[in-house]
Order: sequence, then C-alpha cells, then structure tokens
Amino acid sequence: MSLKKTTHTEFRITTTSVYVDSESAPDQNKFFFAYKIAIKNSGSSPAQLISRHWIITDALGHVEEVRGPGVVGLQPKITPGQTFEYDSACPLKTSSGSMKGFYQFVDENGESFDVEIPEFYLVAPTAVH
Repeated sequence: MSLKKTTHTEFRITTTSVYVDSESAPDQNKFFFAYKIAIKNSGSSPAQLISRHWIITDALGHVEEVRGPGVVGLQPKITPGQTFEYDSACPLKTSSGSMKGFYQFVDENGESFDVEIPEFYLVAPTAVH
C-alpha cells in the first residue's frame, strides 16, 4: 500500500529568512535564524492547517525532520483570499542550511491534503560562498 500525497496549488507559500546575530555564537557553532512564512489561500474553499513536516539540512548534510501539530501553537483555518503569516526560528550548528517540507490541511469535506513548502536557505553573513 502506498501513501498518496496530493498537493493543492490553491495555496501559495512564501518565505523570508534572516540571520539573528544577537542569538548566535559562531565560535560555539550556534547559528540562529528567524523566518517568516506566509500561506495564502488563492482557492475558493477554506481549509484548516493541521500539521507540519519540516526537513532541515545543515551545511554538513545533517538532516533533521520535525513534525508536529499546527504552526506556532495554532491550527488556523484559512479562508479564500486570506493570508496567514507567522514567525518562527531555526538554530543550526553550521553557518548555512536549508528548510523545506509540507503542511497538512483538511478541507471542509474532511479530506486531507498536503501543501509543499518550497525549499529556502538559511545563510549567515559569515558563511563561505
């Protein structure tokens, strides 16, 4: 049996990230990044964000997967035309890395579907390019 992963193009995910110097300690391999996520419902039906699945990769290729309910303690219902935004953070042991993943939603008929979070990069100003 295979798990079918459906995606909905009615939801648009945009991301921005920033290095937080005041929370970082490069000499101790602690690099702290803040990011903002905007989730826009461009469709015609509401859906509720139920859970998240992040895949976080640092510059050494170490992968950490994070799964959990909702985002920042919320499981928002996003109506047509609405954009839900939230801020969060990610510590890394390297000066750069990336994040990507999926949000799981449930529509008004009780059907669940996934929305892909496009990969975005976390890069400290001191990172070697």
